[in-house]
Amino acid sequence: MTHGLIHILCKASILGRVQKSIITGATAVALAAAVTGTALAAGTLRIGMTASDIPLTTGQPDQGGEGQRFMGYTVYDSLVEWDLTSADKPSSLVPGLALSWAVDATDKSKWTFKLREGVKFHDGSPFNADTVVWNLDKLLKTDAPQFDKRQSAQGKSRMPAVASYKAIDPLTVEITTKNPDATLPYQLSWILMSSPANWETQGKNWDTVAQKPSGTGPWKMESGFTPRERAELTPNKEYWDTKRVPKLDKLVLIPLPEPNTRVAALRSGEVDWIEAPAPDSIASLKDAGLTVVTNSYPHNWTWHFSRVEGSPWNDIRVRKAANLAVDRDGLNELLGGLSIPAQGFMPPNHQWFGNPTFKLSYNIEEAKKLMAEAGYGPDKRIKTKVIISSSGSGQMLPLAMNEYIQQTLAEIGIDVEYEVADWNTVINIWRAGAKDPSAKGATAINYSYFIQDPFTGLIRHLQCNLAPPAGTNWGYYCDPEMDALFDKVRNTFDPVEQDKVLQQIHEKYVNEALFLMVTHDVNPRAMSAKVKGFVQAQNWFQDFSQITLEP
Repeated sequence: MTHGLIHILCKASILGRVQKSIITGATAVALAAAVTGTALAAGTLRIGMTASDIPLTTGQPDQGGEGQRFMGYTVYDSLVEWDLTSADKPSSLVPGLALSWAVDATDKSKWTFKLREGVKFHDGSPFNADTVVWNLDKLLKTDAPQFDKRQSAQGKSRMPAVASYKAIDPLTVEITTKNPDATLPYQLSWILMSSPANWETQGKNWDTVAQKPSGTGPWKMESGFTPRERAELTPNKEYWDTKRVPKLDKLVLIPLPEPNTRVAALRSGEVDWIEAPAPDSIASLKDAGLTVVTNSYPHNWTWHFSRVEGSPWNDIRVRKAANLAVDRDGLNELLGGLSIPAQGFMPPNHQWFGNPTFKLSYNIEEAKKLMAEAGYGPDKRIKTKVIISSSGSGQMLPLAMNEYIQQTLAEIGIDVEYEVADWNTVINIWRAGAKDPSAKGATAINYSYFIQDPFTGLIRHLQCNLAPPAGTNWGYYCDPEMDALFDKVRNTFDPVEQDKVLQQIHEKYVNEALFLMVTHDVNPRAMSAKVKGFVQAQNWFQDFSQITLEP
């Protein structure tokens, strides 16, 4: 074990003691309010989230992938969804509110979506092609009465391919893309349908709708919520998929951003389930009879580099040096073995991994050599700022992990100052881009990425014309060669051939060290032994419908 790792483990232990003390303050008050405000029915499952607030409830959740998990695919449905029934294989797309979809044989920019018949929103109004158009207008058409800036900020960048759309008949929607784009179904899996009739009934006011939203999903939110304290969901007994009608009486979501606070709440019985328990608590949780569940899933934990003028990361030698300065195995030890050390942007066994030639080994001497070649040394160090979060969806243990990286990069002459913000603020800075004043001159942002589809996993980060505000190319990277590969993916509709192009893209990601590629999470959750029926899919999202609680 390196001296640096010993130091960071000590600091992590101190951090854990500090975080445990947090529960005696404001967090304890919020937790007590959340629990005492909830009547504990026999089937009430209380979940401690990593988010610091309840995700946006109106139809396009914020709070990243965790928001989509808990306030997206619970209350709402999308046209295209993910198969979450298996823990043994990667998830694939399946029909949601659309029974089928197909691209036109003669015009690859034209798609037809056949909708599911007889689906109703929670308020009893019908779902049909007109409601799909209304929901797309809500996100894309700024002069539409129902346009919502907050929801648009979450959804617009998810579907940059969409050029136009129209209802053909009550159960058919036609969507036209700006150019042929085989990734459109993946993009639409993020877009959730909320009720136009509910918006009308509640005075055409999204703030009012937030207290009583209406989707078509398996769960309802009828009793409102208390920001930063709790949201209560109940089963939609008339859900269109009878196999997914929830078995629980109630699902209660409680924001608990500090990992040791979540652990303390689980131990005391104040919650039944927590996301991302502190790694050093795993053994004792198991010893106490609690269940800890892990599984591989499409996730990575990176620094997304800025490529604006003046950024030190414009030099490939500096990018490679930083990647060689990270002891990923040591970091895995810090995380209690709950990670997969990165060998690339994708996990090493992924079908898009390919055969990159740059190896992400831990080699301080080679890193120092590259820094010297780039003109840096003891008398000329790089001083830079990086944006990190204090917690958040997929962020693992961002404070301890980033402190460790700060120490190792200092060994090769890179001095890092951190700008720490809550997760939702970091997401907003990420959407705004490295040039925005909110970035405060930072040259990297620590972000955990959803990498289970070609567009969300690879294309959106680096395509030239997806720099903010058009998309989420945070660092303003632009390479015509990479754009040509992205175009090739969009025009390759055969899955096997598309995988070959995606391998070329990933090889370029790694060989040019386009990110600081650190680790992959294994999605740990801890829960009471009373929780039964949960299948942890290899996915950012999960299905809570089959869960029961023993008395």
